[in-house]
Amino acid sequence: MWGSSGTPGDSFYEVRSECTDVPKSRFKIKAGKTLSSRKWHAAFSPEGRLDIGKTLSRIHRGGIHPSIRGEVWEFLLGCYDPKSTFEEREQLRLRRRIEYARWKEDCRQMFPVVGSGRFITAPVITDDGQPIQDPIVLMQINPDSGQALSSEEYFKANGHTLNPASALEPVKDKKIIQWLLTLHQIGLDVVRTDRTLVFYEKQENLSKLWDILAVYAWIDTDVGYCQGMSDLCSPMIILLDDEADAFWCFERLMRRLRGNFRCTDNSVGVEAQLSNLAAITQVIDPKLHQHLETLGGGDYLFAFRMLMVLFRREFSFCDSLYLWEMMWALEYDPDLYSVYEDSDTDGVRAEGSGSSKGKSKSKRHYGKYERENMKVKGSEAPLPISIFLVASVLKDKSSKLLTEARGLDDVVKILNDITGNLDAKKACSGAMKLHKKYLKKAQKT
Repeated sequence: MWGSSGTPGDSFYEVRSECTDVPKSRFKIKAGKTLSSRKWHAAFSPEGRLDIGKTLSRIHRGGIHPSIRGEVWEFLLGCYDPKSTFEEREQLRLRRRIEYARWKEDCRQMFPVVGSGRFITAPVITDDGQPIQDPIVLMQINPDSGQALSSEEYFKANGHTLNPASALEPVKDKKIIQWLLTLHQIGLDVVRTDRTLVFYEKQENLSKLWDILAVYAWIDTDVGYCQGMSDLCSPMIILLDDEADAFWCFERLMRRLRGNFRCTDNSVGVEAQLSNLAAITQVIDPKLHQHLETLGGGDYLFAFRMLMVLFRREFSFCDSLYLWEMMWALEYDPDLYSVYEDSDTDGVRAEGSGSSKGKSKSKRHYGKYERENMKVKGSEAPLPISIFLVASVLKDKSSKLLTEARGLDDVVKILNDITGNLDAKKACSGAMKLHKKYLKKAQKT
């Protein structure tokens, strides 16, 4: 496992044999650099309190061994307080599993396909709440019958009382209508997500991903479900065996990113980050910014996908996980758990990666990126490192963009060519350098 040249990280995530054009991972598991199971467990006290400062720099240097990746992510994303004990975390885990089961049962009562091991890819209801008896759906929810059952026959055969989703009565509740309208879109995205992995050859794993996204869409009424969320949720299903644990890890990740998905009649949430990206590029590479504006790309929409799904399409599956954990280790704030839990108590879903300005804890418990932000005076929330990652990619391709891009199509093509050719560690290092440079220049203006 611990060879001198390192074990390829993608050996833990089997690719389907017919998928021959999948980018190879650059991430290698290396002794002395990658956070191992032994080093991870050595960071806990006998009672279970985690000295996370012992692990952050190692994660940044060499990532996390795949065998412990899921449990480490739960801490990096703020699912658990590093100061908690083994017993306290076990009690919290149990409470969360019960809460997820309750939400899932609520969804099942409205649409019994939830939790059935199946999912749908065709609409079940119209915008005004009228049921749709689509033959595709009827076959999907009862594939073993040999013929399509009517909705009424299906629900009676499966012991369910008729409800708004049973296609017998129109639905009047707007919240339920909106939720039901998203279910087929979730299904369409699920079958396209990480389809090169052997893991998703199993129907049960596809349905697990669909169930989690369906439940999340129900409880987060402000954002619901948007395309791209399946790419963010998929790794959680693979890394964490328990469905409820995977849900809560995804829910914590969405705390950081849900602002990107929030839409109004006039704007998409990610536009704020694109605006910040433009401001950063203007400071660190004014020639490139001017060139992009001349081409009509001053809104930076060409970087939309990178920010929405955190480079899932630009890196191999394994390398995207490596990139994420490096980012989260760099941004880590030990108060993240408390910020999220306190907001839940107040009934407000806190967002972002936390802000520790004014806190007096030992700085070694904070990520390197967060420590840099703590040096800056001011009340504004720090920008996420993901924006500087995109800026570093643009900076790296600056010469090519300036000389070869004659229109926005050229910009998109040049950026698409980076897929599978990026080094996650170099990208993070580049982002840190640009962040430091940006802070210095911004303070002078």
